[in-house]
Amino acid sequence: MFARDKRIGPYTYVYLVENVREEGRTKQRIIANLGRKEVVVARGDLDRLARSVVRLAQRSMVLSLVEGEAPPSARCQRIGPALLFERLWHEVGCRAVLEELAAGRQFEFAAERAVFLTVLHRLFVSGSDRAAEKWRADYRIEGTEALQLHHLYRAMAWLGEPLADQAGASELTPRCRKDLVEEGLFARRRDLFAELSVVFIDTTSLSFEGRGGEELGRRGHSKDYRPDLHQMIVGLVMDQDGRPLCCELWPGNTADVTTLLPVVDRLRARFSVGRICVVADRGMISAQSIAALEERKLEYVLGVRERSSAEVRRTVIDDQTPFVPLVVPRVSGELTELEAKQVKIGNRRYIVCRNLAEARRDAEQRSAILDGLRAKLAQGDKALVGNSGFRRYLKTVSAEHFAVDEARVAEDARFDGLYVLRTNTKLTPLQVMLRYRDLLRVEQLFRQAKAVLATRPIYHSSDMARETGSHVTRRWRRESRANPSLEPKFPASWENTGNFIDSGLGDASTVAKNAIRSVPYGPIPCAS
Repeated sequence: MFARDKRIGPYTYVYLVENVREEGRTKQRIIANLGRKEVVVARGDLDRLARSVVRLAQRSMVLSLVEGEAPPSARCQRIGPALLFERLWHEVGCRAVLEELAAGRQFEFAAERAVFLTVLHRLFVSGSDRAAEKWRADYRIEGTEALQLHHLYRAMAWLGEPLADQAGASELTPRCRKDLVEEGLFARRRDLFAELSVVFIDTTSLSFEGRGGEELGRRGHSKDYRPDLHQMIVGLVMDQDGRPLCCELWPGNTADVTTLLPVVDRLRARFSVGRICVVADRGMISAQSIAALEERKLEYVLGVRERSSAEVRRTVIDDQTPFVPLVVPRVSGELTELEAKQVKIGNRRYIVCRNLAEARRDAEQRSAILDGLRAKLAQGDKALVGNSGFRRYLKTVSAEHFAVDEARVAEDARFDGLYVLRTNTKLTPLQVMLRYRDLLRVEQLFRQAKAVLATRPIYHSSDMARETGSHVTRRWRRESRANPSLEPKFPASWENTGNFIDSGLGDASTVAKNAIRSVPYGPIPCAS
């Protein structure tokens, strides 16, 4: 639908028309005759029509110029991101904590607003602080109008700035202002009845663009499958309610096994907790770390490397103690069939767990691999060694020929759907298994941050400004999941608005508000 003028005789008329298709041909159909052009323009009918259309427009607008007046400035700003997350930012306490910490520095700009802008930008798109400063122009975010690019740089550097008092710092991680933010948020929700009884700890790697400062930027085992880039190791700690406590950053070549004890020691010092139970996966443990946890009289539930531990492989798994079954209903309506049993060897307590659905899936995958392997062997076996899926089931029968190793197949079948835990708690086997399964929430958060929120690309040039905004982003995201009362509230007509949060925050950024105002003569900006 559009307006057009048509000259008929000595006069020109203005029509409102639309394109229609009739008998396979496109034609213009007149909806309304607005009158003679000179009369319509003189009365200002076209300007009133344009303004009425603007009120309904979301993505773009076109205004005709008013004769004898300065052209109106039309600006379309999106309000979805701030509309969704401003309340959550307040309720979690991020604004109050940041403003309190920034008060002592006497910034000439709103440091809390600068942090909020970078976090909001990271939630919706990926990019650097420079990209955030440009992204802001299309969005209506309270208190960010006067911010400039160097303000964003200074705010990030301020969060990563090392503190003068390094009490409680570890060899891997100095204390910085980011730590004060985490401790302040924890203190706001803590009361006389709050208990930090269980903490879940896991790590991942984040590859980034840039040199990465003097400490963090290192090459190591990349969980992002980007060995060509420098990376950092991110450690996340959550409590029993799924709320984040803190994040830690280490150089990219730090081994997971060396991070557990420093995190535990810092937790007890920073948050004044005494008795806690540490839940971590098998990548973070060693004999030395288990001994250190017991020396500190801490309870733990830890994953065990069942395939590489001789004691587990030869004794624990073969124990004939019957399993205790458990059926867990899922949100989808399906049932998860689990079973667990306890095995004690000396003063070491193991919990053998099995997921029956995973066991069936492992058996089916192995059967498919073996079928393909036998088919390839029938055609010739020289190229099979390079296939890691095949190689694990092969044995050498001569200098140039291979065969399926049935002993390896049978050994692999023992581990179908099975995982082993080690604990010193007094919980039942089923309770230990369920507590360990809660660790999946940390892994889910990492997946959401990398895939749904598209954390990368990350631009990292100095250790001081070390992506502390992404710390707040992860914490903020997890807070909304842990406490349903913090979910953004929408009008009744927006009943499906929350659905796009888990699908990449899809349409939130398209919610827009149009504003028309008169300004001195100049080009008409149009932000869509």
